[in-house]
Amino acid sequence: MEATKAPEAERTRLSKDVVVQRGLALADAEGLDALTIRRLATELGVTPMALYWHFRNKEELLAALGDQVWRELDTDIDLAAPWYVQMRGLLASLLHILRSHPAASQLILEGEKQSYAALVAIETALGVLHRGGFDAEHATEIARSALWTGLMLVMSEGFKPGLTEAERVEEQRLARVRLALLPPGRFPHIVEAAEPMSSCEPDIHYKLGVDLFIAGVRAMAPGAD
Repeated sequence: MEATKAPEAERTRLSKDVVVQRGLALADAEGLDALTIRRLATELGVTPMALYWHFRNKEELLAALGDQVWRELDTDIDLAAPWYVQMRGLLASLLHILRSHPAASQLILEGEKQSYAALVAIETALGVLHRGGFDAEHATEIARSALWTGLMLVMSEGFKPGLTEAERVEEQRLARVRLALLPPGRFPHIVEAAEPMSSCEPDIHYKLGVDLFIAGVRAMAPGAD
């Protein structure tokens, strides 16, 4: 009797949202490989069966984590603003999410793009581009490029789940040394740029990346000069 009551009590106090939030935190801290039903159950102080009540397997859990990432995108855009300002806002929100969650890039790359939250994000982006004058085909390609731009910017900054700040600094130092020791007669520009090539100044990195993308899209818009 007591054994039956225990799982029921666990299910009562353990909501799906709590499981997802703790799972995302664990994935951010240690990477998706460290995230298992058993490990997550231990983190939550429950039995694995309590989690199986919400998710039948790890694949369902990862899909829920991916959906949570998409739900954090700010799709409440200012319709009074120019379309390219709206697009910049969506890209900025995407970057904020990806930088806040080191596991988000992998979840998006490997996850299901047809969750409700993902569909809302896609619909919003296509609507913005439609207002910019793009047809469905071009809007789709631009929206896809926006996603890849966000992923590329964050991944190229060096975000890696499970990597401590000290380890990250050491990776950058070793990369800088390798570049600086290249033959200067053959690679003079790389040697000169060894410092910026092996490190990343976020303010410049993200602003330049977003500026380049938005400027390119604006230049392609129907009716652009």
